[in-house]
Amino acid sequence: MNSTNRTVVVTGIGATTPLGGDSASTWEGLLAGRSGVKRLEGERFAELPVRIAAPAAVDPEDVLPRPLARKLDRSAQLALIAAREAWADAGYTAKAGEDAAIAPERLGTVIASGIGGVHTLLDQYDVLKEKGARRVSPHTVPMLMPNSPSANVGLEVNAQAGVHTPVSACASGAEAIGYAVEMIRTGRADVVVAGGTEAAIHPLPVAAFASMMAMSKNNEHPEQASRPYDKDRDGFVLGEGAGVVILESAEHAAQRGARVYCEVLGQGLSADSHHIAQPEPTGRGIAAALQNLLDSSDLKPSELVHLNAHATSTPQGDLAEIKALRKVLGDDLDHVAVSATKSMTGHLLGGAGGVETVATVLALYHRMAPPTVNVDELDEGIDADIVRNEPRPLPEGSIAAINNSFGFGGHNVVLALRSV
Repeated sequence: MNSTNRTVVVTGIGATTPLGGDSASTWEGLLAGRSGVKRLEGERFAELPVRIAAPAAVDPEDVLPRPLARKLDRSAQLALIAAREAWADAGYTAKAGEDAAIAPERLGTVIASGIGGVHTLLDQYDVLKEKGARRVSPHTVPMLMPNSPSANVGLEVNAQAGVHTPVSACASGAEAIGYAVEMIRTGRADVVVAGGTEAAIHPLPVAAFASMMAMSKNNEHPEQASRPYDKDRDGFVLGEGAGVVILESAEHAAQRGARVYCEVLGQGLSADSHHIAQPEPTGRGIAAALQNLLDSSDLKPSELVHLNAHATSTPQGDLAEIKALRKVLGDDLDHVAVSATKSMTGHLLGGAGGVETVATVLALYHRMAPPTVNVDELDEGIDADIVRNEPRPLPEGSIAAINNSFGFGGHNVVLALRSV
């Protein structure tokens, strides 16, 4: 099949996040302005400078059968749970080949992780040191490799068109969805299970991010620590979870009578080439990604009514993103309702783009922008309409939204969605 530039739609969503074990409870938590940030309990976190994070609200080991969970790193466990929800939500009742609605060779998966199986890697190294080589799990390598979540989801649904794992730090989940869109547009697949996952709440990553001065140290008030755009923001809060969407060609979705949430208009990509970890302060790279999106799609700035911002709660990053948006959108930015959902979920790193795409899909579908919480005093440099404290209705008619994801290394990904 050589069809190109086919319309891509979202037919299923799934998530497991610090706000809930599925997409419905996550969405409810977002609209309620509820924070998933907690104190980290246990001796191994006690001496760290940062002792807060946003763990998954539902432990994946309480959901998956124990024999299966033992063979999966936590990042893959979360991805599989979100993928199973999305697959069922799209109306699929069995894996490809068993369900006549999709053939295995027309199905792909693109599930990203920024870090991979860090729990497995570090825990098994402890086993090696304390108990010796013979006690190291034979499942260690398949568990720790970054493509493990995508591979296991691919096995779950019998995907044979391609199983992929883009790794671009905190932009990974969004880049995965963009890659999946291209798989469908170029005719390589009819359906792709796409998204991002991360599970890095472990003493070493927490200590390492803290050493970079990237994380909030507001240990006394966990729920108030993630505060994008606030004058007193002091860094991000680490979260874990997964978000997955089922992407499908519009023709394939129509043939099987699928419910459609929205259309995916495309992606814009760029690289800062500025610093391995610091954002380019003027937002030059972000602006280039947004302009790339506008140039390569039929999206018009006047259509945009909502943005799920990257907005991690770092002093430099939040400002650079808004500067870039203003540079490209000009006065059109004034009618864009900006939500920073990391104020509630924390920053899920490679899982952020997946979870926040699910949130953007639901914002369009329900025509409601989630709030940004903890903005007590808006930074005077934030020249945008921030949705604060209460959700805001979005207009009727044909509307569009964008979801921004940026990552260490200077990766910039902008995804655009349109209501149907």
